[in-house]
Amino acid sequence: MRAIFDTHVHYDDEAFDADRDELLAALPSQGVEKIVDVGASLASSKKALELARRYPHVYCALGIHPEEARDLDEDCIAWLRSSLKEEKCVALGEIGLDYHWQDVPPDVQKEVFICQLALAKEAEKPIIVHSREAAADTASILRAHHDGRGVIHCFSYSKEMALEFAEMGYYIGIGGVLTYKNARKLVEAAEALPMERIVLETDGPYLSPEPLRGKRNVSPNIAYVISRLAQIKGLAEEEVREQAWQNAHRLYELS
Repeated sequence: MRAIFDTHVHYDDEAFDADRDELLAALPSQGVEKIVDVGASLASSKKALELARRYPHVYCALGIHPEEARDLDEDCIAWLRSSLKEEKCVALGEIGLDYHWQDVPPDVQKEVFICQLALAKEAEKPIIVHSREAAADTASILRAHHDGRGVIHCFSYSKEMALEFAEMGYYIGIGGVLTYKNARKLVEAAEALPMERIVLETDGPYLSPEPLRGKRNVSPNIAYVISRLAQIKGLAEEEVREQAWQNAHRLYELS
């Protein structure tokens, strides 16, 4: 059976403080051969890089989430520019726009997003995009400032928007939300997308799939997402596993 590649997880999160090393060490024996631990702030990006250095099957992405946009000062930019050169760093992220809470004004979010897109281009790294209630602005900025190398993480928009991002060259990240009873939009997007444009993720410790909703999410739980996606696409689970594995390697440009 093809192994799992969790393309987006946060094992640096405090939810894993009690058993992080034990959990990470056990992943290969549980069928999870590769993960990307994704930074969301300067502090979490530093932790993600540390984990990637320690574990052969752990890679990292480094970046500043829109809710942490005020982190991005000159010192932070300098650290990102240097650290993105590390071999185990496979992407810049997660970056983007989040208009749900608006603790950070949209204009500040846009400025920080565009700045990090420039860093990604300079470093020749794909990007991991966080976009919540900001579809039009996200698409507009990506068209103007990026080249389509990356993933729209935790996708939450319409099938039309999914196809638009895919046409621009981006992969669509799908996780536990696909298994929820109220996931009609995501199911429609998954139905419409070619399997070649889909990558699988947990966003752990968040968004555990049914029947584990409300519990801490970990990489082996992607098996539930595979099962649901296979049902939606009319494919065998092993076909979904194999294509998702290949897609993840293409996304992060790994052999």
